[in-house]
Amino acid sequence: MAEPLLQIRDLTKTFVTPRGTVRAVDRVSFDIPRGSITGLVGESGSGKTTLGRTLLRLVEPTSGHTIFDGTDLNALDAAGMRRMRRRMQIIFQDPVSSLNPRLTVGAIVAEGLVAHGIGTARERRERVAALLEEVGLSPDHMSRFPHEFSGGQRQRIGIARALALEPDFIVADESVSALDVSIQAQVLNLLLDLRARRDLTMLFIAHDLSVVEYLCDQTVVMYLGRVVEVGPSRDLYTAPAHPYTRALVSAIPVPEPGGAGARTILRGDIPSPLSPPSGCVFRTRCPIAADVCAEDPPVAVRAGPDHIAYCKKIEAAHDLV
Repeated sequence: MAEPLLQIRDLTKTFVTPRGTVRAVDRVSFDIPRGSITGLVGESGSGKTTLGRTLLRLVEPTSGHTIFDGTDLNALDAAGMRRMRRRMQIIFQDPVSSLNPRLTVGAIVAEGLVAHGIGTARERRERVAALLEEVGLSPDHMSRFPHEFSGGQRQRIGIARALALEPDFIVADESVSALDVSIQAQVLNLLLDLRARRDLTMLFIAHDLSVVEYLCDQTVVMYLGRVVEVGPSRDLYTAPAHPYTRALVSAIPVPEPGGAGARTILRGDIPSPLSPPSGCVFRTRCPIAADVCAEDPPVAVRAGPDHIAYCKKIEAAHDLV
């Protein structure tokens, strides 16, 4: 793996509700290599979106550290974080609600440039025109409003907005899940092209594991606020170590009839984050759970080069990290 651009260490985000405290992100640690696309997968409610927003401090972390290119973001004051935001951007999931319907496309894409006082009005207009062309739209679209575009075009506008400040890192939060399959492929290929041209680093949050397998160099698997496995995508999909990852991979549809292997069916639903299981949070649905799994939380074990899993049952068979 390349040198990490982001190092996430014991990052935690809790929410206090009338019914109790929710640990939406619970002591999460992993690295995002520079110039890579890292996938983040897991069932709904696993904490993926909260983690992505906490990394950018759109949601303030409760504890832990996010070290971006040597700087601990969680130690920055408001002015320091404002300067750092030029290097970190987000593409939101919903291409409709994430665009202000009262602003033209030109004004939406230029928002970051205006907020940071970059360029004259003419320079910003030229910059917006170039960005729209880069994402596959026409400069003539600058005077139009979001409702005049399709879902795929709106997502391209969101991508152009994220690129306006020349960021080093982008969080793409379910950025293709609301699009038709054919449009998804176009947007995914656009993200790959942008990564190559701009040397971008991305965190790509998704439910569709086949999309993550195609797009991402590394995959992080979350369950109930915790990371359960991290590794190169090629290793994680061909030889998943954690039983939860094996269940997710086994559910990926295959085009050939009879081409799928044995399916791992998980019993029950994901537990309430208000009352997570003791020890390993996956143990209540795990097909290989034992009594030891209810004790202390599992520690990281090495399942291969750059491949880590958190499982009590495989601790004895692997080297501790």
